[in-house]
Amino acid sequence: MTTSPTKSLETFPNPAPHRDYQIHMEIPEFTCLCPMTGQPDFAVLTLDYIADKTCVELKSLKLYVWSFRDEGHYHEDVTNRILDDLVKAIKPRFMRLTARFYVRGGIFTNVVAEHRKKGWKPAPRVELVEFASQSNTRG
Repeated sequence: MTTSPTKSLETFPNPAPHRDYQIHMEIPEFTCLCPMTGQPDFAVLTLDYIADKTCVELKSLKLYVWSFRDEGHYHEDVTNRILDDLVKAIKPRFMRLTARFYVRGGIFTNVVAEHRKKGWKPAPRVELVEFASQSNTRG
């Protein structure tokens, strides 16, 4: 595999396709250029997804994200483009990409884009109650 920026996303088979489980990734070093000024934009990308048949390979994701470094993109455009490319590559049951851009012109921008596979519905969330241990009071 190359170590140069690339738009290619590699995948591997989902090791547990029989169950929904969340894959969470934090990408703290995303950069692209402002299309108006050419100045760099910095963001933390958070990727959450439920795989179907395939998962994204991490090194290819790193090189893919790196490929935007010298390209001009509006925050909304680049967030949706990355989501679209990931959905095309792995066809997940669910995917959410959150892009938290650092301040530019006194404004922080957060862009959240989601994809849901047609017909997929999440299982109800299970909340577990944590019990405090009780001291033995028998005398």
